[in-house]
Amino acid sequence: MGAAIAVEGLSKRYRIGELHSAYGTLRDSLSTAARRAIHREQRSHYEEIWAVRNVTFDVVDGEVLGVIGRNGAGKSTLLKMLTRITTPTEGRATIRGRVGSLLEVGTGFHPELTGRQNVFLNGAVLGMKRREIVGKFDEIVEFAGVEQFIDTPVKRYSSGMSVRLAFAVAAHLEPDVLLVDEVLAVGDAEFQRRCLGRMEDLSESGRTLIFVSHQMQAVSQLCDRALWLDHGQVVGEGESAEVVARYLQAGFGSGSHREWPDLASAPGDDLVRLQSVRVVDERGQLIDTLDVRRSVGIEITFVVLRIGEAILPKIKVYDSRGDVAFNAMDTSARWHEPSSPGEHTTTAWIPGNLLNEGLTSVDVSVCSLGAPKLYPHAGCYDAVSFHTRDPGDGDSARGLFTGQWKGVVRPLLDWTTEVR
Repeated sequence: MGAAIAVEGLSKRYRIGELHSAYGTLRDSLSTAARRAIHREQRSHYEEIWAVRNVTFDVVDGEVLGVIGRNGAGKSTLLKMLTRITTPTEGRATIRGRVGSLLEVGTGFHPELTGRQNVFLNGAVLGMKRREIVGKFDEIVEFAGVEQFIDTPVKRYSSGMSVRLAFAVAAHLEPDVLLVDEVLAVGDAEFQRRCLGRMEDLSESGRTLIFVSHQMQAVSQLCDRALWLDHGQVVGEGESAEVVARYLQAGFGSGSHREWPDLASAPGDDLVRLQSVRVVDERGQLIDTLDVRRSVGIEITFVVLRIGEAILPKIKVYDSRGDVAFNAMDTSARWHEPSSPGEHTTTAWIPGNLLNEGLTSVDVSVCSLGAPKLYPHAGCYDAVSFHTRDPGDGDSARGLFTGQWKGVVRPLLDWTTEVR
């Protein structure tokens, strides 16, 4: 399978802070030129920044690549170089086939032309013949939902109408390569669902897609692979769910494993000390990302230093917004009596189809029960985190719905139905 997109050492440098004088007389211009000639060795009054620096990757035919990163990481600049809107300072990018792009709201639309005229104009730019555009026209207008306004100048469209029509044109004229930047940032939930569905259809039909988004669930669901940019450089690349998990964990400040090798400085007191916390799958393997349908274990290893009072392991689980999803404590009989000194490992199993998609973080503690409150002997806030994702193949609590459920949990419930 050949490379539809080949990027090698692509870089873009900008100069900021350079001083430009206002319009002046001929004498002013000549004197300025003379001063520059005399002081040619003086340091220029500008600063150079690299928006993108030495980015290299390939995208094979039919692959969907997600590009993620914080604002200012260089994502949009990268796409602008791929579409030849911006000239790279260094490096090269080779794209095979017809390219369609949606980089900003209404990109490529002429504001004075009607929606109908812009559809034909954009199609011509993509190299489409008129009969091809005519054959797709009704489908484009229906998808965009602008039938009533198709003969109205685009300058009178709302931002939502513009982006719906722009996406419909870019996606339905069937380019070989489609570049999309934050199309899901504008539009309602129904439009976002249709966009994801259309991009999935394009990828299944063998089109190549680069998708930039801040919506991590969409990247995990849609993309085969992800590229993580930070300060213009690639800091992560690989399977989309894994890269998304590392990106979210980096922003959150914790990962799926925490260890305290020095018992004397580990969290705890003279009764209990934490030794490690891990996020594990059903086989006990360390994981960063979780299929929403699978159970996940929070494994806590702690050391009891002396015989004392009865203790209880406890976890508190948060969603990506920092809201408490639930608290859980092991109240089984094994903890009713004082624990013997030594190392103990206990795992709290969170069942599948319970957590919502996104980043999940966990506090852990080992407590004793002093009615009506718990007394913590050892604990760690934000001890571990992991990313929960839904593959979107229809047998989870989300079913065939492609949008994002709200709420801290998303259980798969039993339903009973009677028909009379």
